[in-house]
Amino acid sequence: MYKIVYKEKLASGIWMMKVMAPLVARKAMPGQFIILRVDEEGERIPLTIADFDRQEGWITIIFQEVGLTTRLLAALNEGDSILDFAGPLGRPSELDGLKRVLCIGGGVGVAPLYPQVKHLWDNNCSVDVIIGARNKDYLLLEKEMKAVCNNLYITTDDGSCGRKGFVSDVLKELLEQGNQYDMVIAIGPLIMMKVVSQITKQYDVPTIVSMNPVMIDGTGMCGGCRVTVGGEVRYACVDGPDFDGHLVDFDEAMRRQQMYREEENHICRIMGMEGV
Repeated sequence: MYKIVYKEKLASGIWMMKVMAPLVARKAMPGQFIILRVDEEGERIPLTIADFDRQEGWITIIFQEVGLTTRLLAALNEGDSILDFAGPLGRPSELDGLKRVLCIGGGVGVAPLYPQVKHLWDNNCSVDVIIGARNKDYLLLEKEMKAVCNNLYITTDDGSCGRKGFVSDVLKELLEQGNQYDMVIAIGPLIMMKVVSQITKQYDVPTIVSMNPVMIDGTGMCGGCRVTVGGEVRYACVDGPDFDGHLVDFDEAMRRQQMYREEENHICRIMGMEGV
């Protein structure tokens, strides 16, 4: 059992939890994730590690209430425990040797982006960050990001904070102004990562995206998390979650993301919850 030692509501339906998991924290690296199970009858879901402390032994997860499991997880409070909390899983992000990086986060994708930005900053890399959200109430980790980057750009769909528009608008402007980056790292909705990758490809800027498809075992055996990269099948749990954004088949990934929407809605209705 893994005890929840801190819980905070970041926005409507978005929660942050610190979970005591010393063995996971001891090995965790930016870009990796955990798979948890709320109880004996629960499904296994992957969540990216948003932060960790090796000495104190906790892992931070940030999640949005979307399906049944995330809603059951959100119902837990400080002092409650999660049954299973396996990790760290996946390949750590390859960040060594980079001198200047542009990091882009959209929505809840800002959470897994933070440990990467922090790692780059701690290793004397010049980091620019763009974060975007639907509106100011859904902006995540603004203060935390500001403390570990050279320049922070904020966008909201409705213009309630920062500039009105999308993260891709700022990306294009920065590249058009002649800014040179060793790499662009983008984490967020699939459509956001697709658009970012299309823009950076035009400017020949290496781009890494983090894929979070349907996942079951986290060991590469079930095949549920397959993604097509450069025309070949890869598995996000063992080959990723980071992949070359210029090679990912985003259209296929978006189709697969919708595969179990009807089943998820059915379960939510049975449980007396609204569908997704």
